[in-house]
Amino acid sequence: MIPLPRSRKPTRSQDWDSGHPPLQFPSTSPEQIPTRDTDPRRPKQPESVKVALDSKLLVSRGEAAQLLSISERGVDYLISAGRLPTKRIGGRVLIPVAELRNYARNDHPEPIVS
Repeated sequence: MIPLPRSRKPTRSQDWDSGHPPLQFPSTSPEQIPTRDTDPRRPKQPESVKVALDSKLLVSRGEAAQLLSISERGVDYLISAGRLPTKRIGGRVLIPVAELRNYARNDHPEPIVS
C-alpha cells in the first residue's frame, strides 16, 4: 500500500484557501455596545400600567395560577378539561376573575390531571 502525503494544516495566520490572515475586528468596550434601552434605532416601548389584581376583569394564566396557588400547567389542565372557562383576545388566553373566584369557592377533591 502506498502512503498518501499528509496535507499540512494552516497556521492561525493563514486561511485554508487564500493564505490571507484572519479578519481582525476592532475591540469594543462593554459601554460602547448598545443595549435594548440605549439603542437609538430601537423604538421606545410604551410604559406598562400596573393594575391591582383585584380590579382586573381578566387575568393571564400565570396570574390565575398565583391566585389559585397551583402551577401554570395545572391551570392549563383545568382549561383543557373545560373546568375553567377562558376568553381569547388576540393570541392571549385570559381567564375571568369571577370564574376563578367561583372555582375557588368549591371543593375539588378530584385530581387536576385526569
